[in-house]
Amino acid sequence: MADRNHVTVVCTANICRSPMGEKLLAHALQAEAAPLNAIVVDSAGVSAFSGEPASVNSVRALKKVGLDASSHQSQGMTQSIIDRSLAIFCMTESHRSLIDMQFQRTTPHIYLFRELMGGGAAVEIPDPFGSSLPAYEAARDSMVEAVPSIVAFLKEHYDELKNPTPA
Repeated sequence: MADRNHVTVVCTANICRSPMGEKLLAHALQAEAAPLNAIVVDSAGVSAFSGEPASVNSVRALKKVGLDASSHQSQGMTQSIIDRSLAIFCMTESHRSLIDMQFQRTTPHIYLFRELMGGGAAVEIPDPFGSSLPAYEAARDSMVEAVPSIVAFLKEHYDELKNPTPA
């Protein structure tokens, strides 16, 4: 099995939401102490072409908060991505369902990006594709709101995620 030290953020085409989620979560984890600051954050799409750049408005929305996604290259979800992931965070329930249908789940830790927030918060992040910059900023902001709950989850469960007990 691959070295499980990745967290993967998933959307549809890996050009709008998941690149933003990837950069936001990676930025937050870099500020944490070891071992969290060594987690590799990447992203993928359940229906993605390989090598596509992040959408212009995703790059702009991240640039407004000091993050750079200009070198992003899309990739489709693969079994090897799942195998190396400590946890996977999807934007919608349909992304999680597609992963369940298309791949062998080698991690039980597949969540919606906002699922761990609790408190009745909306858990899905709508696709801003083709919308104006404010729609991308709204998607970004809903991810920013969720990042602390993901970091807290990883902090609390890192050891069991890194070394899962066989089923």
